[in-house]
Amino acid sequence: MGEGAAGPAAGGRSAGSPRAVPRHLGAMHLSGAVLLLTFLVPPVWMLDAGHATPPDDPTADGPFLLLFAVPLACAGFHVLVQIPAGLLGTRLGRGRTAAVGYGSAVAVAGVLSWFLLRSLGWDVRSGIVPVWADAVVRGSLGLAGYLWVMRARSGPARPGRG
Repeated sequence: MGEGAAGPAAGGRSAGSPRAVPRHLGAMHLSGAVLLLTFLVPPVWMLDAGHATPPDDPTADGPFLLLFAVPLACAGFHVLVQIPAGLLGTRLGRGRTAAVGYGSAVAVAGVLSWFLLRSLGWDVRSGIVPVWADAVVRGSLGLAGYLWVMRARSGPARPGRG
Protein backbone atom coordinates (compact mmCIF):
# COMPACT_ATOMS: atom_id res chain seq x y z
CA MET A 1 0.00 0.00 0.00
CA GLY A 2 2.71 2.46 -0.86
CA GLU A 3 4.88 1.59 2.15
CA GLY A 4 8.64 1.79 1.78
CA ALA A 5 11.23 -0.78 2.71
CA ALA A 6 10.95 0.13 6.38
CA GLY A 7 7.19 -0.28 6.56
CA PRO A 8 5.26 -2.99 8.34
CA ALA A 9 5.59 -5.36 5.37
CA ALA A 10 9.38 -5.36 5.88
CA GLY A 11 9.06 -5.95 9.62
CA GLY A 12 9.87 -2.36 10.62
CA ARG A 13 7.80 -0.03 12.74
CA SER A 14 6.95 3.55 12.02
CA ALA A 15 6.74 6.10 14.80
CA GLY A 16 3.06 6.68 14.18
CA SER A 17 2.01 3.05 14.04
CA PRO A 18 -0.44 1.87 16.67
CA ARG A 19 2.02 -0.85 17.75
CA ALA A 20 4.68 1.75 18.60
CA VAL A 21 2.58 3.46 21.28
CA PRO A 22 2.44 0.48 23.71
CA ARG A 23 6.15 -0.10 23.18
CA HIS A 24 6.89 3.53 24.08
CA LEU A 25 4.66 3.28 27.17
CA GLY A 26 6.40 0.10 28.26
CA ALA A 27 9.80 1.66 27.62
CA MET A 28 8.82 4.73 29.65
CA HIS A 29 7.74 2.60 32.59
CA LEU A 30 10.90 0.51 32.46
CA SER A 31 13.15 3.57 32.31
CA GLY A 32 11.29 5.16 35.23
CA ALA A 33 11.61 1.99 37.31
CA VAL A 34 15.34 1.77 36.57
CA LEU A 35 15.74 5.44 37.46
CA LEU A 36 13.91 4.94 40.75
CA LEU A 37 16.06 1.90 41.54
CA THR A 38 19.22 3.96 41.05
CA PHE A 39 18.04 6.17 43.91
CA LEU A 40 18.35 3.25 46.33
CA VAL A 41 21.85 4.68 46.60
CA PRO A 42 21.03 8.34 47.24
CA PRO A 43 23.33 10.99 45.79
CA VAL A 44 25.77 12.72 48.12
CA TRP A 45 24.25 16.15 47.50
CA MET A 46 20.84 14.90 48.58
CA LEU A 47 22.23 13.38 51.78
CA ASP A 48 24.02 16.64 52.54
CA ALA A 49 20.76 18.53 52.07
CA GLY A 50 19.02 16.11 54.43
CA HIS A 51 21.50 16.82 57.19
CA ALA A 52 21.80 20.58 56.65
CA THR A 53 19.79 21.53 59.74
CA PRO A 54 21.34 21.26 63.20
CA PRO A 55 20.38 18.09 65.10
CA ASP A 56 19.10 20.02 68.15
CA ASP A 57 16.57 21.94 66.02
CA PRO A 58 13.05 20.58 66.74
CA THR A 59 12.02 21.30 63.15
CA ALA A 60 14.90 19.25 61.67
CA ASP A 61 12.84 17.10 59.34
CA GLY A 62 15.51 16.77 56.65
CA PRO A 63 16.01 12.98 56.75
CA PHE A 64 12.26 12.40 56.92
CA LEU A 65 11.65 14.71 53.96
CA LEU A 66 14.03 12.61 51.85
CA LEU A 67 11.30 9.98 51.77
CA PHE A 68 9.22 12.45 49.74
CA ALA A 69 11.99 14.36 47.98
CA VAL A 70 13.61 11.35 46.31
CA PRO A 71 10.48 10.02 44.55
CA LEU A 72 9.39 13.56 43.60
CA ALA A 73 12.82 14.40 42.19
CA CYS A 74 12.87 11.09 40.38
CA ALA A 75 9.41 11.61 38.87
CA GLY A 76 10.22 15.17 37.83
CA PHE A 77 13.48 14.15 36.20
CA HIS A 78 11.78 11.23 34.49
CA VAL A 79 8.99 13.35 33.00
CA LEU A 80 11.05 16.43 32.11
CA VAL A 81 14.30 14.80 30.96
CA GLN A 82 14.24 11.05 30.54
CA ILE A 83 11.04 10.57 28.53
CA PRO A 84 11.80 13.35 26.01
CA ALA A 85 15.38 12.09 25.68
CA GLY A 86 14.15 8.54 25.09
CA LEU A 87 11.66 9.68 22.47
CA LEU A 88 14.25 11.79 20.66
CA GLY A 89 16.92 9.09 20.98
CA THR A 90 14.54 6.57 19.43
CA ARG A 91 13.69 8.98 16.64
CA LEU A 92 17.30 10.02 15.94
CA GLY A 93 18.58 6.45 16.17
CA ARG A 94 16.06 4.93 13.79
CA GLY A 95 17.85 3.08 11.02
CA ARG A 96 21.23 3.51 12.74
CA THR A 97 23.23 1.47 15.22
CA ALA A 98 22.19 1.10 18.83
CA ALA A 99 25.20 3.15 19.93
CA VAL A 100 24.07 6.12 17.83
CA GLY A 101 20.56 6.00 19.28
CA TYR A 102 21.86 5.64 22.83
CA GLY A 103 24.48 8.35 22.36
CA SER A 104 21.96 10.79 20.98
CA ALA A 105 19.53 10.01 23.83
CA VAL A 106 22.25 10.60 26.45
CA ALA A 107 23.31 13.83 24.72
CA VAL A 108 19.71 15.08 24.75
CA ALA A 109 19.37 14.03 28.41
CA GLY A 110 22.56 15.92 29.26
CA VAL A 111 21.30 19.12 27.68
CA LEU A 112 17.80 18.83 29.16
CA SER A 113 19.11 18.05 32.65
CA TRP A 114 21.49 21.02 32.47
CA PHE A 115 18.58 23.32 31.61
CA LEU A 116 16.43 21.74 34.34
CA LEU A 117 19.07 22.28 37.01
CA ARG A 118 19.74 25.83 35.84
CA SER A 119 16.02 26.59 36.01
CA LEU A 120 15.99 25.29 39.59
CA GLY A 121 18.68 27.80 40.56
CA TRP A 122 21.85 25.70 40.42
CA ASP A 123 24.94 27.41 39.03
CA VAL A 124 28.67 26.73 38.92
CA ARG A 125 29.25 28.28 42.34
CA SER A 126 26.58 26.10 43.95
CA GLY A 127 28.05 22.94 42.46
CA ILE A 128 25.94 22.19 39.40
CA VAL A 129 28.55 19.97 37.72
CA PRO A 130 28.52 17.07 40.26
CA VAL A 131 24.73 17.19 40.49
CA TRP A 132 24.41 17.33 36.71
CA ALA A 133 26.86 14.44 36.21
CA ASP A 134 25.00 12.34 38.78
CA ALA A 135 21.68 13.05 37.07
CA VAL A 136 23.02 12.17 33.62
CA VAL A 137 24.58 8.90 34.84
CA ARG A 138 21.39 7.84 36.62
CA GLY A 139 19.26 8.88 33.66
CA SER A 140 21.50 7.10 31.15
CA LEU A 141 20.93 3.78 32.92
CA GLY A 142 17.19 4.18 32.50
CA LEU A 143 17.65 5.32 28.89
CA ALA A 144 19.51 2.10 28.16
CA GLY A 145 16.38 0.21 29.20
CA TYR A 146 14.18 2.55 27.18
CA LEU A 147 16.14 2.07 23.98
CA TRP A 148 16.49 -1.66 24.60
CA VAL A 149 12.70 -2.02 24.63
CA MET A 150 12.31 0.13 21.54
CA ARG A 151 15.01 -1.69 19.56
CA ALA A 152 13.92 -5.20 20.55
CA ARG A 153 12.39 -7.11 17.71
CA SER A 154 8.81 -8.10 18.11
CA GLY A 155 7.79 -11.66 17.33
CA PRO A 156 7.86 -13.12 13.85
CA ALA A 157 5.69 -11.47 11.27
CA ARG A 158 2.39 -13.22 10.79
CA PRO A 159 1.09 -13.48 7.27
CA GLY A 160 -2.28 -11.92 6.71
CA ARG A 161 -1.84 -9.25 9.41
CA GLY A 162 -1.33 -5.55 8.79
